Amino acid sequence: MKIAIFGGSFDPPHIGHESIVNEAINQLDIDKLIVVPTFLNPFKKSSFLDAKERLFLLKKLFKDNRKIEVSDFEIKQNRAVYSIETIKYLQLLYKPDTIYLIIGTDNLEKLHLWHSFEELKTLVTFIVANRSGYLNENYDNIRTLKVNFDISSTNLREKLDLSYIPQTIKKDVNTLWQNK
Repeated sequence: MKIAIFGGSFDPPHIGHESIVNEAINQLDIDKLIVVPTFLNPFKKSSFLDAKERLFLLKKLFKDNRKIEVSDFEIKQNRAVYSIETIKYLQLLYKPDTIYLIIGTDNLEKLHLWHSFEELKTLVTFIVANRSGYLNENYDNIRTLKVNFDISSTNLREKLDLSYIPQTIKKDVNTLWQNK
């Protein structure tokens, strides 16, 4: 079995995230793609939408694709969870032959700072979702996904911009933002 794991804050989920998931399913030879929203990103102090709201939005967004699972593992921990913990948990759960870990190109700069990075490199094959404005020149040994979106959740939140929110969850995101 081959699985791909795509973790992140998804604060909020947007069409860039949706595109990454779709491209991973189309470009990678995988049996399952697991989307893992964080309770709290270890590099951040807070999130705009709470963890359960983000989990709800992701489950609604990907509910119609049987190859996609949205995992509540990190949210159930009720704390920031390092990727290595999630990988080991999913490794025990699925016993895959191959684990791909999908990250955004913007994470490459800090990848060496990730908790237990050296061990993590032995457990997964990193897949980088290319995002314009970020370079991939120093990471030739990392596979890439071609994604044509340059969208930042931070920018969407700051502007309360719904134009890049998938139609399936647009009304929900608007309601959540209005209640903040």
